[in-house]
Amino acid sequence: MAQQIELGLDTFGDVTFDGGGNKLPMPQVVRNVVAEAVLADSLGLDFIGIGEHHRDDYAVSSPETVLAAIAGQTSRIRLGSAVTVLSSDDPIRVYERFATLDAVSNGRAEIILGRGSFTESFPLFGYDLADYEVLFEEKLDLFTKLLAEKPVSWEGTIRPPLRDVLVYPPTENGALPAWIAVGGTPQSVVRAAHYGLPLMLAIIGGEPARFTPFVSLFKRALKEFGKPMLPVGAHSPGYIAATDEQALEEAWPHYAAMQNRIGRERGWPPVSRSEYEASAGPEGALFVGSPETVAAKIVRTARTLELSRFDLKYSLGTLPHENLMKCIELYGSEVAPRVREALAAGD
Repeated sequence: MAQQIELGLDTFGDVTFDGGGNKLPMPQVVRNVVAEAVLADSLGLDFIGIGEHHRDDYAVSSPETVLAAIAGQTSRIRLGSAVTVLSSDDPIRVYERFATLDAVSNGRAEIILGRGSFTESFPLFGYDLADYEVLFEEKLDLFTKLLAEKPVSWEGTIRPPLRDVLVYPPTENGALPAWIAVGGTPQSVVRAAHYGLPLMLAIIGGEPARFTPFVSLFKRALKEFGKPMLPVGAHSPGYIAATDEQALEEAWPHYAAMQNRIGRERGWPPVSRSEYEASAGPEGALFVGSPETVAAKIVRTARTLELSRFDLKYSLGTLPHENLMKCIELYGSEVAPRVREALAAGD
């Protein structure tokens, strides 16, 4: 069966090395992210998503600002977050920032909402991690009411009530596209269906096929809530080079350093080369390899999960900007055509 798919890219603005193995200054990393997005636009890719972090290994703390800079240098690529940590932000300010981005980009903004995989934003902005669940639930409830761009009255426990509030500026299309990012819990899947928002699966470990039950649950929940069928997307880390061997070798030291740094914070054991290669294999969550290998893996994942979009998280720790630019070039010029043709033909 023919299948259409959007192909995008995600980055967290990872602080990268230069050619001599030295860390680049964060301002240069931010400028490099803009250049990477401009290249993606020129190659006809559909989406660029930028993550939000507040720590020393990621340079982007204000995705909307970087996305606005990208908007001024691109013409067609859609611009969004990956993800917006709504729990530690203000829903009204978030909506207004993305509505403004939508205006300056001529209607290309969208937002992916989530709780994030790091928690540094909570103490930074004065929130208690004990309120983790209620903050996201109530703020998401308020945010989804803003999507209608009509006067909103809302009451919860985390802020004073609102009465007939409008947010500005309104979008030209009358709605800001919004997704819910899910890391793999049934409750999060049902929440997305309840609010009638598309589902973005963060597939960062294990087999992509293991997310099939979540796609089925999403569709059942949409039906039970009386909502129309909505898109499902997936986000996975990866890296593309001319051959499988080159891709694996170039990415490995940077991927291992990134995983082990995070692992020390979370009590994970060090990642081994064999684990890395298994994850980059046909059934794993890493999309690392040649254009042919990565394209085949995306096609297989898209068919298994019935995806409407696939986003490659192309930044892998300190992997240099020059490598990332080549990866993007191969993704746009070789991987994307293969994937689109295979899915359109039902291959």
